[in-house]
Amino acid sequence: MTAATLPIISMTQLESAAGLAQLRRAASDVGFFYLVDHGISHESQQNYLRLSREFFQLSAQHKQAVDMIHSPHFRGYNAMGSEMTAGRLDAREQFDWMNEEQAIPESALSQPWQKLIGPNLWPTSMPALKPTLTTLQHRLSDITVNLLQKLCLSLGVDANALDHTIGTQPYTHAKLIRYPGQQNPQQGVGAHKDPGYLTLVMQDAQSGLKVEHDAQWVDVAPIPGAFVVNIGELLELASNGFLKATNHKVESPKQGVERYSIAFFMAAQLSATVPVLSLPDELKARASGPSADPNNPLLTDVGNNVLKGRLRSHTHVTRRYYCQQTARTLLANSFAQLPINDICSECTI
Repeated sequence: MTAATLPIISMTQLESAAGLAQLRRAASDVGFFYLVDHGISHESQQNYLRLSREFFQLSAQHKQAVDMIHSPHFRGYNAMGSEMTAGRLDAREQFDWMNEEQAIPESALSQPWQKLIGPNLWPTSMPALKPTLTTLQHRLSDITVNLLQKLCLSLGVDANALDHTIGTQPYTHAKLIRYPGQQNPQQGVGAHKDPGYLTLVMQDAQSGLKVEHDAQWVDVAPIPGAFVVNIGELLELASNGFLKATNHKVESPKQGVERYSIAFFMAAQLSATVPVLSLPDELKARASGPSADPNNPLLTDVGNNVLKGRLRSHTHVTRRYYCQQTARTLLANSFAQLPINDICSECTI
């Protein structure tokens, strides 16, 4: 087994005070940890990663049939050079899917984030993909809801303190990701923080994920069967900065090597507003407030916090679907006070 570079948390130990204390330390000191004993076997994970490789081996024509440019909801396939992080293009291709929902008619939109709601794009040439990934989505959703409740307990508040922000199911977003090998080191995905509550990452055996800790980049070596978990911006907000949403990135593998991963992001409902939890005095004294980045302001209204990341990352989709007058008016109302860079030459958000 590869040596751990982050804390290792066992789901089976989180019924004890000692296990909760370990979870609290990992989530507040680093904001990243390995999760084991979560109920999805290493063999099952390999099957999911195998299916991911099969998708990326489809012809360009079949993948482009479900290209994200066809989805105002930011779902579907992205070829190399289609996504930006920290203002630079990422060297990866991916397939995004979210909660399967019916789109809201343009005339009924009252908030810009409502345009995120809609159906996924599924390749007809690979019929097994939809049922398999939908099953995975439900399994990972259950794990993250359980883990969120354990994190609340570890903070000395009720386990269900954030349940009202989730409702019957959390907002979820997942990605199949392929990082092709590069002759020279490149940004697989640039340094960033995730906008939701929790992220789970299923890695293959190829390293590349790095986490910023104590002003240094730490390698997150894959451990067979373990998920990598990181705290998102919404939990940093909810804990008033006690829990840490941490910068992380992926470096492209060397030429001749590929890296595959599956990332799962869990957040509150898009319509929710994240509350600040009433922590015990001991923890409250150690909560220094959420981080302040003028280029990436944290928003307590979940929908807009998610949308600002989508708009910046997938500018080709933004230009096609969010520059019409209706969308521009909604965006101007929601983001008027935020220093968000120009997305296109016609509008500023």
